[in-house]
Amino acid sequence: MITNITIFCKETPFSNLFNNPQKPIMKKIKSILALSFIALTLFSCNKEEEATAQSNQESLKVTQDVLNKISSLSLNNSDVQVIKHTKLDGTIEDAFLVEGDIIITQDQLNKMDLHGGITTEQYRTTNLVSAPRTIKVVGLSGTGTSALSTNMRAGLQSAINRYNNLGLSINFTLTFSSSTSGANIVVRRQSGSAGGVAGFPSGGAPYNSVTLYSGLDTYSTGVNAHVAAHEIGHCIGLRHTDWFSRQSCGQNSNEGTAGVGAIQIPGTPSGYDSTSYMRACFSSSETGAFNGNDVTALNYLY
Repeated sequence: MITNITIFCKETPFSNLFNNPQKPIMKKIKSILALSFIALTLFSCNKEEEATAQSNQESLKVTQDVLNKISSLSLNNSDVQVIKHTKLDGTIEDAFLVEGDIIITQDQLNKMDLHGGITTEQYRTTNLVSAPRTIKVVGLSGTGTSALSTNMRAGLQSAINRYNNLGLSINFTLTFSSSTSGANIVVRRQSGSAGGVAGFPSGGAPYNSVTLYSGLDTYSTGVNAHVAAHEIGHCIGLRHTDWFSRQSCGQNSNEGTAGVGAIQIPGTPSGYDSTSYMRACFSSSETGAFNGNDVTALNYLY
C-alpha cells in the first residue's frame, strides 16, 4: 500500500531516503524530518483517496433531474434504480436500471435526446445502429459462470436466425466462444431471476452486451429465444411496445410521450399488441417468433 500511494502521489519511495552516507551528524534529524514529511504526505493521499471514493459513491443518484431526463426520453421513470453493472472487461460501474431491463450510464443519459420525437410504434430512441452493417454477436461459452447454458445458446441461435431471415440492412453473425475479440454484442449468463438486460445504441454502434439471467435455464428454448431477441432489440434501438400501459406486466402505467409525440408506423396497431416480442414482460408460453407488426417495424427502421 505504501509503495502504491507514494507512486500515486509522486513522492520518493522509502528506500531512497537512507542511501546518502554524507553528513552523518544530521542523518538522524533528516531521517526524522523525512519520515514526518512522508507521514503527512500519506495522510494527505489517504484523505484524497477517501474523498475520491466517497465522491464516486455519491456521484450517481436518482435525482429529479435524472427522472425528468428519463421521462423526456419517453422511458418509464417510476422505478429507476442505481445498480452495479459489470462491464465486459470485468470492471464495475454504477448505472441506472430503467424499465427493469435497460441499462443506461450517466454519460449515455447525458447524450441521449429525442430531438424531433419518437418515430415508430415500437418506440425507439433516436439512437439507432448505422446501416448497412454486419453485427458480430458472441455468445460466451466455456466452463465459467458467465457461459451460456444449453437453453440460452439454442434460444440465442434461434433469435439471430429470425433477425437474419428478415433480410434487413443489418445482419448478424453468431459465434459461441470464450473470446470476445471483435464482438459488437457479447451475450453472457449471470445469476438472477428469469429475464435479461441490455442498453441502447451509441455512436451508430449497437449496445455491446446482453445479460441473460440464470432463471431462464428452467424455461423452454422458445422463451430463451424471445428474451434474447427482445434484448437484442434494445441493443439496436427498440423500445417496449406497451409503453402506454405496461399491460404485459399486469400494470396500468403510462410511460408518457413527454411532449415529443409518438408517431405510429402505418400498418401497426395503436393499441396493445399482445404478441409483440418487444412487450415489457414475457410469459412462459413464448415461442420467440416476431409477429407481423414487429416485422413491419424492423423493416421500417432497417
